[in-house]
Amino acid sequence: MTAAAIVEPQGQQYSLGHLTIIDTPTPELVRIAARTGYDFVSPRLICDGLPGMDHSLARNPASLRATKAALAQTGLPVHDIELARIADDVDPGSYEPELAVGAEIGARHVLSSIWSADHGYSVDAFGRLCRLAAQYGLTVNLEWLALATVTTMADAVAVLREVDEPNARLMIDLHHFHRSQERVADLAGLPREWFEFVQICDAPGPIPSERDEMARIIREGRSYLGEGGTDPGAVLAALPPMVYSVEIPSADDVAARGAEGHARRCLETARAYLARQGRTEREATR
Repeated sequence: MTAAAIVEPQGQQYSLGHLTIIDTPTPELVRIAARTGYDFVSPRLICDGLPGMDHSLARNPASLRATKAALAQTGLPVHDIELARIADDVDPGSYEPELAVGAEIGARHVLSSIWSADHGYSVDAFGRLCRLAAQYGLTVNLEWLALATVTTMADAVAVLREVDEPNARLMIDLHHFHRSQERVADLAGLPREWFEFVQICDAPGPIPSERDEMARIIREGRSYLGEGGTDPGAVLAALPPMVYSVEIPSADDVAARGAEGHARRCLETARAYLARQGRTEREATR
């Protein structure tokens, strides 16, 4: 399919998620996103407890200056930042420097996940994070995933309802939606205002039981849309229009195409997949 043949949803916008090319420094992430046609960029500024490079801007003034310069040169806006984990050994208040920097460079959303088995603590800490983020005009988007302790959509929904903060949101990663065997029909009962963005990808259909294999796929083994064994289109069709954050970490594809080539291919295949799904301009404005 040629680019001219692709009929894309009206106004559909894409952000390049940092995990897609996680070894790329933030200033270059911005430039790659701009060169390859993305509408936004989603940098990982909060890296504590996560594998890989430390992309903190609050702790690296030189990188912050270079990132600001890249944003100014490209005109590309920041969409969201990650990852503000709720964990037993982390005070949500410690995220304030990165939240402040995120807001300074234009972010409006922050991604969070919960890793504590203490439900009472998790709800309290997530609520504190929401109130802190609100001071910087940020929403807090809760993601569930198999490696954490909030592992299903029902778990995440329960936290949001209990916290009941006005800037608390639900973030769906298509891979985790498949991994936790969610039902598309269950999306219909959720408040539309909970959704700011969705992380899009495809992945192998079989669901591994081994934690190491789960982690490998999450961090480096996902697939371009339409080239895995899940059903991204069914989930996206059930969600309201929103920004699609492309999160497709694939070690093999980065090795074969380079970081920029992989980022470009992620966007090309996403657009082509949506066209094949019949996502027309009329449907996108529902």
